[in-house]
Amino acid sequence: MNIFPIIVVNAIVATAVIGEEARQLDAHEHGIGHLNIAFEDQKIAMQLHAPGADIVGFEYKAESSEDLASIDFALKMLARPLELFVIPNAAGCDILSARAALESGENQNNGGEDHEDHEDHEDHEDHEDHEDHEDHEDHEDHEDHEDQHTEDHGQDKNDEDNSNKEGHTEFHGEYLLTCTDPSAVTEIAFDYFSVFINALKVEVQIISDSGSASFEVKRDAPTLDLGEIF
Repeated sequence: MNIFPIIVVNAIVATAVIGEEARQLDAHEHGIGHLNIAFEDQKIAMQLHAPGADIVGFEYKAESSEDLASIDFALKMLARPLELFVIPNAAGCDILSARAALESGENQNNGGEDHEDHEDHEDHEDHEDHEDHEDHEDHEDHEDHEDQHTEDHGQDKNDEDNSNKEGHTEFHGEYLLTCTDPSAVTEIAFDYFSVFINALKVEVQIISDSGSASFEVKRDAPTLDLGEIF
């Protein structure tokens, strides 16, 4: 997803790097989302990253109609940034573009591939040739290998099932706003917490002409005070 004009991308790069460092140190911690905000002239760019557990309450692969409906609702709400992050009317902000997506972790996507590769080893039905072999120990070794293969195969199947059940999913949102008076954005109310009841905290990185700053916005104090930014 790349909806930012070049001028806004340049402004947000430093913020994105800081945010990514924080995510690497405390990657995918349930209850915690990450929001990058960049102010550039009359534009505001925002990037949101949130664990699937925060947004829909689960991170396994959605299959039931109920789970799929939850994801559909979440994506619709995540595409409405001004309903999640409420900006003062005095700023005169409108949405230029907004996009939300769900991404799955590698272990969820690749769980079945290892299983298929492992099945290629089941070519020892030709072990009947061993009946004519005088060295019975070799046949016993083959049986031991087959037992070990069966055990390993079962373990791989269990690993696959656990991977598909647990997985990791993350919701991403990218927004670009235009505002007649960005300096009037003295605070942002995080109605995000009202919409997504499993979210507990959002770590916020902001960059503007005044420099960069970091904040934490929590469920029990859902308003970000930006009075010092401008």
